[in-house]
Amino acid sequence: MQNLKDITLATNVLTLQVGDFIREQQLIITAKDVQTKSLNSLVSYVDVEAEKMIVSGLKEILPEAGFLTEEETTAQEKGETFWIIDPLDGTTNFLHGIPAYAVSIALMHKNEVMVGVVYEICRDELFYAWKNGGAFLNEKPIAVSSKTELNDTLLATGFPYHNFRKMPQYMALLQDCFKNTRGMRRIGSAATDLAYVAAGRFNGFFEYGLNPWDVAAGCLLVTEAGGQISDFKGDADYIFGDEIVCGAKPVFPAIFNMVHKHLGK
Repeated sequence: MQNLKDITLATNVLTLQVGDFIREQQLIITAKDVQTKSLNSLVSYVDVEAEKMIVSGLKEILPEAGFLTEEETTAQEKGETFWIIDPLDGTTNFLHGIPAYAVSIALMHKNEVMVGVVYEICRDELFYAWKNGGAFLNEKPIAVSSKTELNDTLLATGFPYHNFRKMPQYMALLQDCFKNTRGMRRIGSAATDLAYVAAGRFNGFFEYGLNPWDVAAGCLLVTEAGGQISDFKGDADYIFGDEIVCGAKPVFPAIFNMVHKHLGK
């Protein structure tokens, strides 16, 4: 495989091009262009065409790699090396004109995320990282926050929108968060949430009902920026296991314990 930095920088160029396409389409998309995939899960031609652009570009960057993609516009091949792609994380925001949606691209090799790129389109913020290379925002290094006390933290989450099996526990957890943190935010894009943790804007993030393409790139951003991640049980199955909790290392144990108490059973 090529040098990880070179792969990342080439992926950055492609991601910005796709972001330009999405930004342009947001001005002209209409309700008739939207379809419902499943309960509260929307898709438009923009998601599909953006994914096709990404797949085509990544084939040129790393021809030997397979793909795991949200819209399945190409054969799904999870081999030794494969890309994980969400062409438009935050589709509902995008379709409603709410400014928080992102392109998310990750490269996995031998069960490790090696490259992660998240482009928050509305703010023109390109977050990226490669394994053991650090994390960056628009070419400047970033790091997780230095908060050490739970009551000083601003946390992010995502509301369940189709999987309601843990709603009572989730609502109880939110009550703990309201009482013991500086506040909660829900912006509607897990990839962006993770990027914001990496940049020190959020001190932690948790959510369940997620897919690999929602979190793979952002997870590398968080770890390369000095953060810590697990699933709700404290294990490492957070990319394919549909649940995640993360934060800056000094405050991660307090965040994890609060989440685990309610959702880790």
